[in-house]
Amino acid sequence: MAQNVFITGGSRGIGAAAVLAFAQKGDNVAFVWHSSRQAAEEVLRTAARLAPEGRFLALRADVSDSAAVTAAVRDAEEALGHLDVLVCNAGIAQQKLFTDLTDEDWRRVMSVDLDGAFYSCRAVLPGMIRRKYGRILLVSSMWGQTGASCEVHYSAAKAGVIGLAKALAKEEAPSGITVNCVAPGVIDTDMMAAFSAEDRAALADETPVGRLGSAGEIARTLVFLASPDAGYITGQVIGQNGGLVI
Repeated sequence: MAQNVFITGGSRGIGAAAVLAFAQKGDNVAFVWHSSRQAAEEVLRTAARLAPEGRFLALRADVSDSAAVTAAVRDAEEALGHLDVLVCNAGIAQQKLFTDLTDEDWRRVMSVDLDGAFYSCRAVLPGMIRRKYGRILLVSSMWGQTGASCEVHYSAAKAGVIGLAKALAKEEAPSGITVNCVAPGVIDTDMMAAFSAEDRAALADETPVGRLGSAGEIARTLVFLASPDAGYITGQVIGQNGGLVI
């Protein structure tokens, strides 16, 4: 049975792969994009090619803006009827020495990576609670589990996402809603664009499986966690990092 899915950060990387994976499964998908209309439109076209009978919607919103998230969720619910699945994927990263971080650096990463997840969960939950069913999936990072040098603000935000998922899972389980978190390792997306070929090779060599991960691999995990088969999994952090963090 098709589900209605809402994905933040759906125009690139893991988010775009998730849109296409859910579309290929037969689900209807509304996704949020922020900076690239062209990329969002390409994702829409590809989803429509994969699933001509599906319904797909691209909504522009800044997830750090509470009102914008609320409006996007309302638009998605009106277009699709209701939402069964939320994927909180939107995120930004920055590498910088802790002592060089500005208030703006800290606030921007927190507002997108953590506040955005909070706003999205809060917006979709009333409908899920009324229907006594829902799947909430949050994309964290292995650095949210272990911390990364020169990425303190990013690590803190992604650790917050894990805490949010675990606490919300306990609160919403009686309402038939599961909440889980995926913590990717080094994934080969455009967030790696600033890394040289040598750096990428070194990261692959440091990873026990000997390669970088793909956005599609993360997307397929999200699709499984959103399925009825995953109904007994909640409050968990799925580390998908090739053995880099165990």
